[in-house]
Amino acid sequence: MFRGATSLNMDAKGRLAVPAKHRDALHAQSEGSLVLTAHPHRCLLLYPQPSWEPIQSKVMALSSFDRQSSALQRLLVGFAEDVELDSAGRLLVSPVLREFAGLEKQVMLVGQGSHFELWGMEAWRAQLQQVMAAENMELPAELEGFSL
Repeated sequence: MFRGATSLNMDAKGRLAVPAKHRDALHAQSEGSLVLTAHPHRCLLLYPQPSWEPIQSKVMALSSFDRQSSALQRLLVGFAEDVELDSAGRLLVSPVLREFAGLEKQVMLVGQGSHFELWGMEAWRAQLQQVMAAENMELPAELEGFSL
């Protein structure tokens, strides 16, 4: 289970050092084989490869004749890249994915249970402001009666 938000610095070549606690879990789940792809919210998704495969299968099973489905296929599968953790526990984010998500030097790695989101710092702050400004946030129907 991946959770927590961590501020990271990306080097000039686009490499990120994955925190040790997550690195160990990623190695245990996938021997360091990961998939990095685009998300419609302009962040990146980072999955252990075994966790990504069923998602890709579901996305590719959608009709390519449906505009929304084919757009999702282009985004999620079209941008998907296989990445490996190097011996120093770093992963390389390609220029194409860095540009898509607006990633610069400072980024946020945000655990989402089965995977991570990778955000540019400006976009992450905008997300937080949006959530904090939602005074009467409507919860999905499946969360009715849910409390913390």
